[in-house]
Amino acid sequence: MMLRELLLAVVMCSRACAQTPASNEIRSATPAHPTCDGALKQGGLVICHAAPGETMTVAGVRQVVDYTGTAQFGIRTNAPSVIGWSAASGAFGDLAIAARDDEFRTIKGFDCDKVDARSTEQKAHAARSWQTKQAAFARLIPGPGALGGFIRPANVPASSPFGPTRKYIGVSKVTGKPCESTSVHQGYDMAAPIGTPVVAPAGGTVILADPDLYYEGGAVFLDHGHGLTSVFMHLSEVDVAAGDVVKRGDLLARTGNSGRTTGPHLHWAVKWRNIASKDRSGDFYIDPALLLDLPVADPQ
Repeated sequence: MMLRELLLAVVMCSRACAQTPASNEIRSATPAHPTCDGALKQGGLVICHAAPGETMTVAGVRQVVDYTGTAQFGIRTNAPSVIGWSAASGAFGDLAIAARDDEFRTIKGFDCDKVDARSTEQKAHAARSWQTKQAAFARLIPGPGALGGFIRPANVPASSPFGPTRKYIGVSKVTGKPCESTSVHQGYDMAAPIGTPVVAPAGGTVILADPDLYYEGGAVFLDHGHGLTSVFMHLSEVDVAAGDVVKRGDLLARTGNSGRTTGPHLHWAVKWRNIASKDRSGDFYIDPALLLDLPVADPQ
């Protein structure tokens, strides 16, 4: 009788235990039918749920559902109010996308060298940094992406949101010439004194850790999977190296005032890269604040 019970326990565990993911993995329960949800606002993220191997299409972009049971799609800041999704198996639907209301700012009396490289030395530094960043963004590492949610990378208040257009008017201290430049703020700034700990908002693999990029200064790029990469800029200290695998809440760096910045703060950006494409020119930044609204899973 005891032998029979032992054999039964082994059979039951072989079925159930084999389906248990590793402690550091996040998996999505496979729905009866494909569905899509997420941070449904311009600059947000669509998360589609289906059986692994299913092909999903959102706003004309196709991806194959991976081992997490999801495919994840960035939403452009100029996306229409409704975008469609479909599955190769026949399911389909529409998603209502909330509109943004980003402001336009004019900043006068600015040091133009904080915006553009002007001297020969600055331009050479900027060129080297650009090559370093492009090489990092060319790497795509599997992972759960936004499936487990995000936490704040620093325990400090926000100082500037993602999205406003900034027009800079000033004079270059290098050349003495006036300048004018317009750009969109593609990150989420946090008012952090120098030395504030920066932690991983979600698990992932470090694909770049550099103390001296031209614009970014000390920087860490963290690939969460599904093409989602967090970029942390202006750091005073980098505590990880490329290739390191970290969990949500692990220390990455400390905030600073390095690179092209007017004062100490943390600039946190999130770039969405289409993992189904080898062309990186179509990648774009999304709003980190919207990712903070996603449900956070239990500790990994």
